[in-house]
Amino acid sequence: MSIVCGIPLLECVYCLACARWAWKRCLHTAGHDSETWGLSTAEEFEPVPRLCRYILAVYEEDLRHPLWEPAGGYEINPDWLILKKTYEDTRGCAPPYILYLDHNHADIVLAIRGLNLAKESDYAVLLDNKLGQRKFDGGYVHNGLLKAAGCVLDAECDVLRELVEKYPNYTLTFTGHSLGSGVAALLTMVVVHNRDKLANIDRKRIRCYAIAPARCMSLNLAVRYADLINSVVLQASLYCACSLIFFLILMTFYPGQPPPWKTFLSHCSGKRHLGFISFSVVHLPCLLCLRCMKDTCIPEEKMLRDPRRLYAPGRLYHIVERKPFRMGRFPPVVRTAVPVDGRFEHIVLSCNATSDHAIIWIEREARRALDVSPHSFF
Repeated sequence: MSIVCGIPLLECVYCLACARWAWKRCLHTAGHDSETWGLSTAEEFEPVPRLCRYILAVYEEDLRHPLWEPAGGYEINPDWLILKKTYEDTRGCAPPYILYLDHNHADIVLAIRGLNLAKESDYAVLLDNKLGQRKFDGGYVHNGLLKAAGCVLDAECDVLRELVEKYPNYTLTFTGHSLGSGVAALLTMVVVHNRDKLANIDRKRIRCYAIAPARCMSLNLAVRYADLINSVVLQASLYCACSLIFFLILMTFYPGQPPPWKTFLSHCSGKRHLGFISFSVVHLPCLLCLRCMKDTCIPEEKMLRDPRRLYAPGRLYHIVERKPFRMGRFPPVVRTAVPVDGRFEHIVLSCNATSDHAIIWIEREARRALDVSPHSFF
């Protein structure tokens, strides 16, 4: 048609679609998703920086001789550490985690680390899912993350039951970052449905904090479990806004991280997956163009109405510390809501999208938010 008419119609339509997509993404900032939300109180947000430090402690080989502790340390007593599991212990079924008995805060904490770009077992967990593949409690969940949650519960069920019975006034907290956040959120749901395995623990004692959460459950489940699951997002963290495969491809370009081509491609043994991933990694600009065409041609209302679509879980806490068209960082403000729409479905074009996903930055900004206003964020 372009040749017959003498006008590159298809090319013009394609360029206009890309320009429209880029324009919408540049104008849409992360703060727009939460601009109508209420402000969080310091009391409900208080556990976040502490749990971030517990997650960071999972990365240490020896907590008595830490190598990468943040400012102020991990605030962990090594004598209260119940267990620590590595990739060898989990056999790749789940990310490494620790079980910590926090007597200072009357809390039993199971903290799960985030995605390891050099471990193909983590990719196996993330890629083990198809749209609408796994149903759970009247909704849909991520298949691979649910399997990982089941592995953790099977391995630690006896220990958790003993602790829950021994300390009846302690809360049971599951927390994780990135990949671990999805495992923690689904582990919370599994425990709620199997409370008989944990001495019939009261539902009110169970809670979860998903840091930089994964899109792991359908909207109806995300809202239904908002009384137990809390998700924390820093500004424009890209993980909860994009699909998992799209996220993996973008993360391969993360500054300072070696591109895990070999482990990534070796995992995808099937020709279909291998061809798709190889093409996507090498031709990232083409993938972005295809994404913008899809967003342009398919109405957003139609995509959001799909009951199989996965979202960030539970109640959302959004840390906002940058403003559009402003330089530098501002005193962080924490907004919270249990929204039915506006759950960070849009990809935001931001040079800070990957750094906003880092657990170190989230811990730092969460601590700053509490320091700025120790009593209330109002």
